[in-house]
Amino acid sequence: MAACSCILVMVSAAPARAMHIMEGFLPAGWAIFWWVAFLPFLILGIRSITRITRQNPELKLLLALSGAFCFVLSALKVPSVTGSSSHPTGTGLGAVLFGPLSMSVLGTLVLLFQALLLAHGGITTLGANAMSMAVVGPFVAYGIYRLTVRVSGKQGIALFLAAALGDLSTYVVTSGQLAIAFPEETTGIWGSFIKFAGIFAVTQIPLAISEGLLTVLVWNWLQAYNQEDLQSLHALQNPSS
Repeated sequence: MAACSCILVMVSAAPARAMHIMEGFLPAGWAIFWWVAFLPFLILGIRSITRITRQNPELKLLLALSGAFCFVLSALKVPSVTGSSSHPTGTGLGAVLFGPLSMSVLGTLVLLFQALLLAHGGITTLGANAMSMAVVGPFVAYGIYRLTVRVSGKQGIALFLAAALGDLSTYVVTSGQLAIAFPEETTGIWGSFIKFAGIFAVTQIPLAISEGLLTVLVWNWLQAYNQEDLQSLHALQNPSS
């Protein structure tokens, strides 16, 4: 009975059109293009998670926590550009902990759950949304984190910048995706990109700063209460140390 009720709710719920780029907004050609571009990262991400959980099965709980953090933050959507929404992404924490490829899987599952369970819509635009939020954002966050730690040695600053800039890079890519799909008649793709990015900046910069601060707080909590798993991750990422 519970399963039937759940299915009825999912089927009967009206799509909220609250997804990162909403359902049906992209032309079919671009929707297919982003699906094709994204799928190799998803396959590599599945292999990465399989390797991590096989070598360290005790890390599954921390992996689930990274996915839950991403799910909760990215569900907090604010209306922004027509056909899209602003929200924190929550992918920086998982990218720093498990590497960017792992977030290609977790981020995609988060988007899929939101599309189906929260009726946000976005199946046709899942490839584009996953490319910006589950691929580019985590790779930028991971790169910023490693670079900042190497240069400054300040882990807190590195985490803040990783989460905040990973968030912002997601919306730079989203602006580009919308710009190439809907170029301005007079100024073309660049003019359209400036327009989309300018509108996103109003809502996304404060959200990115908030996400950076929250990520540092969660990291401090993990260091205080889950030091053993963090040491396992460090050994996994640096086997020679």
